[in-house]
Amino acid sequence: MLVELVHAVAGRGLEGDRYFHGLGTYSDYPDGRGRDLTLVETDALQRAGIDGAAARRNLVVSGLDLGRLVDKRFRIGEVECRGRRLCEPCEYLERLTRPGVLRALVHTGLRADILTSGEIARGSRVYAPESEDRRAMVDGTRERGAR
Repeated sequence: MLVELVHAVAGRGLEGDRYFHGLGTYSDYPDGRGRDLTLVETDALQRAGIDGAAARRNLVVSGLDLGRLVDKRFRIGEVECRGRRLCEPCEYLERLTRPGVLRALVHTGLRADILTSGEIARGSRVYAPESEDRRAMVDGTRERGAR
């Protein structure tokens, strides 16, 4: 399910998300970097035949190769983030969805830290602060609590 607006909290994640409350599978993992926010590319979801909620990602983004944001600062509207690593699909996700999902989603997701708090709305632009290219945008934000 899509929401139109979500509050991002620096160092914590999206309000209402299970990782925000420390209830995610990897919440106790020693290296907490890249656990605040997960993003996935729209084109990959279309190839996989699933939506962002089924992919267990927070934000769906169009018009941008998310792999280019690894180790880079970027903004989603007013919220500043840092890409930490690719968010690769796992076998568990394929068991929850259907065969072929792993192949369709490989190298199309991103794990990021939230550096500044603020609102992320559907249609928010995604861009690197030093870039004027603001064509990429958030297609949807996940329903709270289901990551």
